[in-house]
Order: sequence, then structure tokens, then C-alpha cells
Amino acid sequence: MPLTFHWFLPTHGDGRDIVGGGHGVAVGTAVGTRPATVAYLGQIARSAEQLGFVGALTPTGAWCEDAWLSTAMLSEVTERLKFLVAFRPGLLSPTLAAQMAATFQRLSGGRLLLNVVTGGESAEQRSYGDFLDKDARYARTDEFLHVVRALWRGETVDHTGAHLRVEGASLSRLPDPVPPVYFGGSSAAAGPVAARHSDVYLTWGEPPAQVVGKLDRIRALAADTGRTLHFGIRLHVIARDTADAAWAQAGRLLDGVDEADVRAAQEGLRRSESEGQRRMLALHGGSRDGLEVAPNLWAGVGLVRGGAGTALVGSHTEVADRIAEYHALGIDEFILSGYPHLEEAYWFGEGVLPILRSRGLWRHPAGDPAADTPANIPFAPQPARV
Repeated sequence: MPLTFHWFLPTHGDGRDIVGGGHGVAVGTAVGTRPATVAYLGQIARSAEQLGFVGALTPTGAWCEDAWLSTAMLSEVTERLKFLVAFRPGLLSPTLAAQMAATFQRLSGGRLLLNVVTGGESAEQRSYGDFLDKDARYARTDEFLHVVRALWRGETVDHTGAHLRVEGASLSRLPDPVPPVYFGGSSAAAGPVAARHSDVYLTWGEPPAQVVGKLDRIRALAADTGRTLHFGIRLHVIARDTADAAWAQAGRLLDGVDEADVRAAQEGLRRSESEGQRRMLALHGGSRDGLEVAPNLWAGVGLVRGGAGTALVGSHTEVADRIAEYHALGIDEFILSGYPHLEEAYWFGEGVLPILRSRGLWRHPAGDPAADTPANIPFAPQPARV
């Protein structure tokens, strides 16, 4: 199947340097030089739509703007782009979540994708009034998605579980289409929940050898339930005309990272309960040395940012090669980002996507009939005739 690409909406702010924040990092550290206004986020969303990205991930947490409200506003300034809305099951009732999803589908024309984030940081969860421990949060997510899926099938639901209870729950109007559920989690508690309920299982950008082990585990768990899942990966990207130019940009980003900020971020991230975050930290150990942890896979972003901490760095062809390598492992969907998000969307969309299209791995979701027709610029140098 052709590859699907999504971009990222920096609802915490954007800039030409790495913007901190993310899971496990203190609130207030995610401050960019470009505020997350509807006007600026709209620029990114419209550009992503034009370039051929199917959707855009919108994060959740105390460090960024609310994902539901942000994307509802941005749906008015875009036409086709879907919104991968991250949300936490423990912070709203399953009936309300099912109803919100149905409303979003009707009013946006079916442009909702759902990213279920169970929550890996107890301290942040407690700030929202959620006092369950990590394993209990995954058990509650299991119940939550059981109820939501039943409601989307049009059932009237009575459910009494260890964490959730609803009586006579139903929807007056069903979502059309039913939004696919994206789900990530590397812990032992996460796997069975993902296998039972997710449509797309997500991993952060680990080296291919580590990714294949994780995918094999989730495939086996899903097979035990009689299900087959799709797989996606979350990465940053720095693609340029030449490898030297890409690595120079990575070096510039690293030069802009203050050592005190690295120490503060790493101290917070080491307290994280997230297994995925632990795996991200293990790639670099808080050191600036040896950050290319696999060919064209750079762990520099994770020095100051929680969550996804690796980037594909290289020429357009090299980045396309690495994407094809992940695809060979079973990855069909790529959620990408870069600093700044507006400019990097164009570097990738105009540099890498045409290569993948020429290899038969990607096609523009809108058909892109004029994609291969160069602009007629009378004063541009003409290629020599052979």
C-alpha cells in the first residue's frame, strides 16, 4: 500500500531552534519565537495540505494548547487535511468523547483521526485530577475504548468496570466515518490494549533493529485477538539537497542548545514513567557525542525535548532511503515534524516526496495531476539540448 504522511502542528510555539517541552518536561519550557496563533498554525496546515500530507498530529498536555479546540478552529482554514487529535481518556467520559468525535466528523467532513494518549507522567496526570497509577491508567483506557467502540457501532451501552461506569449510554448520531484510533505505548501494559483497540500502532523513531522487535510483539498480540493492525512512526526530519547541508543544519540546531537546558531537561525526563521515553533517553544518554544512532537517524532533538526525540537527517535521497527501510519493516504511516515546521514541511514535501512518488511508494492524496509539470518561466535558463 502507498505510504501515508502526516505533519505536526506546534501548538506550543515554533521557531528556528529546537523548541523544548513535550512529555515529561516541565510546563513553561515549550516557548517558541513564533506563537501558536490560528494564523500561523493555519499557514502550516494549509502548506501541509498542499504538499500532500494526509493529516497533522496535534499534541496534548499542559505544555501546549488544547488539541480539540485548536483543530476545530483550523478545520475552517483548510479543506482536506485531517487532524490527528491527541487526547487522554482519563480526562473525559467515554460517552462524551464518542459524542465529540461524532460531532467533529459531521462538522469537518470526516477529517478526524484520534491519537489515544494514556499518559505516562503521574505528576502531570495528578494536575488534571487523575490519581491512578500507570498500570491502572492503561486498564482504564481498555475500558474506555471498549465503551467508545460500542457506542460508535450504535449500541446502547451498560458498563460497570473497575474504573468506568455508564448506564444506557448511546449516541443520537453516529460518526461517519468512524475515526481510526492511533495508539502508542512501549510498556508491557500498553501492548494488549493496543492490540485490542487500535487501528494504527505508533512508535517513536528508534533504530530499525529496535523498531522491528516492537512491531513483532504487537503483531503477535493483535493476532491473538484475531486482529491485524497498521503501524506508524513519529520522527522529526531535516532533509536538504545535500547530506552536508542537512548535517550542517543539525549542527546549527545543536549549537543553539544550552548545556544548562540539556541538564534540566534530562533531569526531568529521567523521572518519566514512560517506557518509550526511557528508550529515547537510552539512545543518547544525555551526551552530545555519538548522536547518529543509526544511519541518518539523529538523537539530538531528545536532548531538550520530551517524547519523540530523533530526526531523519540527510539528503533527500538518503531520507527517502531510510523511509523505505522503515516501510520494509511494516511501517505505513509517518508522522513528521521539523524546526521551523513551516519551512521544513516544504523541504520534505518538495524534496523527498517526489522521490518516493517516483519509486511508486507514495501518491498525492488529491491526485496532484500537475505535480510533474514544471512551471514555464520564460527567463529561467533552459536545459541544454543533447
